[in-house]
Order: sequence, then C-alpha cells, then structure tokens
Amino acid sequence: MAAQASKTSIPIPERHRPRRAAVRVPTLRLGPGPATMAVASVLCLLIGLLYLALQIRMVFSDQIKQEYASLVLEEIERADSARNLADVWERVPVDSEARAEGRRNARAELARRLTSLAALVNASPSAAPRIAPAAPAALSPDANLHDTDALLRNASAYWHAQRDIDSADVRVRITHVAYTVIALAALLFCMLITALGMYAKRTRQLAGQSQEFEHAALHDPMTGLPNRRKLFAALEAAAMRRQAESATHKIAVLYVDLDGFKQVNDSLGHRVGDEFLVAVSKCFRGSVRKADVVARIGGDEFAVLVRGFSTDAELVEIAGRLIACVVRTDEQMGIGLVRASIGIASFPDLVDDYRRLIGAADEAMYQVKRSGKNGYAFVDQGRRAATL
Repeated sequence: MAAQASKTSIPIPERHRPRRAAVRVPTLRLGPGPATMAVASVLCLLIGLLYLALQIRMVFSDQIKQEYASLVLEEIERADSARNLADVWERVPVDSEARAEGRRNARAELARRLTSLAALVNASPSAAPRIAPAAPAALSPDANLHDTDALLRNASAYWHAQRDIDSADVRVRITHVAYTVIALAALLFCMLITALGMYAKRTRQLAGQSQEFEHAALHDPMTGLPNRRKLFAALEAAAMRRQAESATHKIAVLYVDLDGFKQVNDSLGHRVGDEFLVAVSKCFRGSVRKADVVARIGGDEFAVLVRGFSTDAELVEIAGRLIACVVRTDEQMGIGLVRASIGIASFPDLVDDYRRLIGAADEAMYQVKRSGKNGYAFVDQGRRAATL
C-alpha cells in the first residue's frame, strides 16, 4: 500500500549520515577602548579634585590674611583715636594736677595702643613691614606726635592695600573653585553618560551574542535550517496555539529521506555531498509556505512542519514539490543518483497525539523505502497510497 517509485539498478543503502560540519561558536571580544577611557576619566577627576582642594585651601588662607589685616586696621584706628585724644590734651593748658594727670594718662594710653599695634603687626604670618623697637621715640609716652602720625599713616596705607589684595585674591580663587566644580560636575556627567552608553552597548552586544548562541543551538550550521530541537519546539508551539485558539485546522509533518545520498559521498566526495545538501535545503525552503518549518534532523534526513492545512491533497502537493526539488537539484549538479522518500503524518486525524507526529512520519517514510523509494506515503496505510 506504500508509494511505488521508479527503481535504479544501482544498490543504494537506505540510511547514511554524512560528516557533520564543525559548529562555530561566537566569541566575546572586549577591546581596550572602554578601559582606557575609564582610566583617563578617573585620572582627570582625581586631578580636578586635587586642584579643587588646593584652591579651597588657598581661599581659607586668603580669608585668614584678610581677617588679620582687618584686625590690624582696627588696632590702627584705636591707636589713631588715642593719638587724637593725646593731641587734645596737649592743647589744654596744664594749670592743675588733674589736667597734668589727664595728659599723662592720654600719653600712656597712646603708648599702650602703639605697643599693642606693634606686637600685632610683628606677629603677622605674612611678610609685612615690621614696627621695630629700634625707634622707641614713636612708641614711648613722650613720643613726638608727628612721628606717631607717620607711623600710623604708613601702617594704615600698607594694611588697607594688603586687605584689598587679599580680598581680590579670595574673589579670584572662589571663581576658580566655582569653575572647577562646574568642570568636575560636567566630567562626572560625561562619565555617567559614557558609562550608560557603554553599558547599553555591551547589553546590545551580549543580547546579539546570546541570539547568535541561541541560533547556533537551534539551527544546522551547514544548511542554516532549524535542527531537530527547533523542530520539536515549533511543533509544540503549533499544537499549543491550536489548543488555545480552539482551532479546527490540522498539523502535519512530512519526513524526507534522500535515497542514494551515501553513494554521492562515497563516489564524488563529501564536498559535493555538502553542496547538494545546501542546494536542496534552499529549494525545500522555497517550495513551502513561510509559516511552515523546514528542518534538517539528520545527515540526509529532513522534516517539514505544516502548521495548517485543510485537505490531504495539500500535503500531497507539498510532497510532490519536495520530491521535485531533489530531482531538480540532482539534475542541475549532474549526479543522477539522488531521489527522495517521504512519509506523511497529520494531527489529529491520522495521529491522535502530536508528540508522535515525527515518529509516525518516519515510519511512513520507511514504508516508501520498502516499496521502492522515490515516493510518498501517509501513515495510515489503509486510507492512502501514492506513486510517482
């Protein structure tokens, strides 16, 4: 009852699995670019932080100098007030002991203020003109007020200028600090954006490589067709989809075995055999619908998953196209040896469990081989037989 076929005089072993091509596994290669960029960014950040710390330290130092100059100027003002008071007492006639005592006290207060001023100036941490005790005339209670005026005038001019300089330095350094903070913030922002970009790029690369690994695990490396694992997954998905949608369409598997392929490898070499497999795989893929799955599940064995059909005539037509592909490829390569035996099983009419479809189609294919090859047969022998 299985399909009959035109027979050749050359004895051909029924099953043979040709040499498998080596699977090339994609590798992950990391270049030095991201690491170099990260090191350069960290170095720039460290240099910026060191410069910022130095500028902040100089700001505090200039503020201390500015405050010290302000203390000296305050002491100069007190000394100047004492000098004015002493000048007033100098103009008062000394006609009583009380007035004489007032003049002496004013002179003593002036001398005390000048001595305090000299101690403050001479203790300055910066290089400033000192008020040396070598000129006691200006610091003694009996000092000439003109000498005192010159001392206070020179000290006031110098420390006013010093305070202005320190104030200007503080402003400049604060500006530098602000610019440095802005630059560091911009650098950190750029580092963050760069890190996010690198992370996104690496994620895309890993995702792409993961897809490559997945593709390599589910496809035949030579022909690019899905392998047995992918075929079972597609069959499971098609059955689940049919069950979820309560669909009435049927699922079928056509199991294809190449007759005479071993003799091609033995007589013409594995290179020609591989070329034939690649060519016939392309023809198989182009002869079925896009929704159907063509898989290579062995050396010279293929399977076609038909995800939906209405009548068995559609499966017969598909089987005819697959056999024509083998014949056409054989003729184009000038081999004259290769034909195809196809077993057909469908769910749910011929096979009540979709998990048995591939095995049932394989059994039907053997019926064709036992009946002469180069044809097709349905799994239900009592219902169907066909000859090409």
